[in-house]
Amino acid sequence: MKQLALLLICGLAFAQSNRNLTKADVDKLMTELSNWGRWGKDDQMGTVNLITPAKRKEALALVKDGVPVSLARDVEKVKAADNPAPFVQTVTHTGANPVGQFVVDTYFVDYHGQAHTHMDTLAHIFYEGKMYNGVPVSSVTAAGTERNGIGNFKSGIMSRGVLMDIPALKGKPWLEPGEAIYPEDLDAWEKKAGIRVTSGDIVFIRTGRWARRDAKGPWNAGEQAAGLYATCAKWLHQRDVAMVGSDLGTDVAPSRIAGVGSPMHQLLLIAMGTPIFDNCDLEAASKAAAERKRWVFLLTASPLAVPHGTGSPLNPIATF
Repeated sequence: MKQLALLLICGLAFAQSNRNLTKADVDKLMTELSNWGRWGKDDQMGTVNLITPAKRKEALALVKDGVPVSLARDVEKVKAADNPAPFVQTVTHTGANPVGQFVVDTYFVDYHGQAHTHMDTLAHIFYEGKMYNGVPVSSVTAAGTERNGIGNFKSGIMSRGVLMDIPALKGKPWLEPGEAIYPEDLDAWEKKAGIRVTSGDIVFIRTGRWARRDAKGPWNAGEQAAGLYATCAKWLHQRDVAMVGSDLGTDVAPSRIAGVGSPMHQLLLIAMGTPIFDNCDLEAASKAAAERKRWVFLLTASPLAVPHGTGSPLNPIATF
């Protein structure tokens, strides 16, 4: 009995320590989880290299019903607490003022942030002056990024998508702002959904952010957001995921780690070389998956072909 009690106490202490990381712990994880050089010193695609032709064929075989579901949020044109830079559509030639037979509009979008669905490349963040694979931050100039840019993904993304619905796991419609998701939650969802995340998968974490926003209105999601605690980076690294997406910015905010503002972004983009989909709308996909009791699907996404860009707005599609 004493041995059992000791094991339980040690297990509890271990779980508690995993929820109290320090900046020094994150610094150690930067080395421990590093994929620098794994695909060569000149690699600019990181863990997307794990999406092999065989993985794409496996993903295509998941299509049973032929039903596509967008994972993009409709563009936000109104300024709000979580959208300081609204999407701008200017109709330059209307039906009253056409160019010959044509009507024309132009778009402006400041896509990085908490409002617009977009992809972060490996050039989006740096640590101690370097981004993924040791590329110096000085390589990003007014002309864009010399390396690790969105142009590397011009041919598009196709793999098995896995939806992890954490509010459904916890029996509620959404997580509250600031609520953290831990590795044991990811384990529990796998058990509940009867799936296992494998190499080359694209994992989407639903926090219910958009359901809460639609019900209660916008809030400053940069300061208070449900999301992954930094220990989840090790879990994702062990599973060799290709990409990670969520309905906000992946990181729990505040991060709960003094001196580290966005540890998941730092560990994923810089150390692991894992691109991120931010601000996906996972509500329709959650309903489609629940109806089918099937939480995996074909995921396709095509970023804009912008040479030297640090990311891109885009419309990921889940096909069931």
